[in-house]
Amino acid sequence: MDKQLIIRAGHGTLSFTVSDGAGNATVYPYAVKSDRSLPANLREAFKEQQFLRALERDGGGKILYDTVLMVASPVMLVPDDIDIDTTPASIDAAYGEIITGYKGEEKFLRSIPELRVKAVFAVDSDLLLVANDNCSHVTVDNVMAPVWTERYLSEYQNDGLHRLFAYFHDKKVSVFSFEQHRIHFANTFDAVHAHDALYYIMFVWKQLGFSQEEDVLYLLGTMPHADWLATRLKTYVRRIERDENYNRNI
Repeated sequence: MDKQLIIRAGHGTLSFTVSDGAGNATVYPYAVKSDRSLPANLREAFKEQQFLRALERDGGGKILYDTVLMVASPVMLVPDDIDIDTTPASIDAAYGEIITGYKGEEKFLRSIPELRVKAVFAVDSDLLLVANDNCSHVTVDNVMAPVWTERYLSEYQNDGLHRLFAYFHDKKVSVFSFEQHRIHFANTFDAVHAHDALYYIMFVWKQLGFSQEEDVLYLLGTMPHADWLATRLKTYVRRIERDENYNRNI
């Protein structure tokens, strides 16, 4: 197992996960300064945080660990059987037609072969520049890509039982489901308040026609006002599974 550094950049949040190559991983939350941009916070973290300064470096002073910049930007999904122009300009234009507010940011395309889709997402170019300035080998990924893959491989079965997943992360909730060995639905909503999370989860549950008695709702990650939210959800859904410690990105 290679030594790895994961930089998780959320919505005004930063954290680092350092894997030592022997199966041990340590998570380091970072207190972001609200009066500075996220790239500025990342640059300062590389300068000041002792755990980052202690990592092995090359002759140019760059961290030698395999580094993954994990971002929480919205994702545009494209089925593999649909041909798209993958030139940067075309990808940028297609993304902008579906998802607004990310003009000028660099767009990345990631294939998810298990789900037979391509994921297109935005990355702050300054954030990527800081990562490349401090790390010798940087790859980029989206927070949701490994979550979708892991849930599909571990939970999805073509047995007629429908499952809706709600993953709480970065002050949001990402709701998704699978059908016919593909992603059937995937969207992310603001979830700072438990009432909002309840509304969005149940809206999707009803929109997709899930059964109150037979189908399963999986709640992943740390929910806002978890006990209240779980109690309210149980008035609508009989079968609920919870994993508050779930984090596929570490």
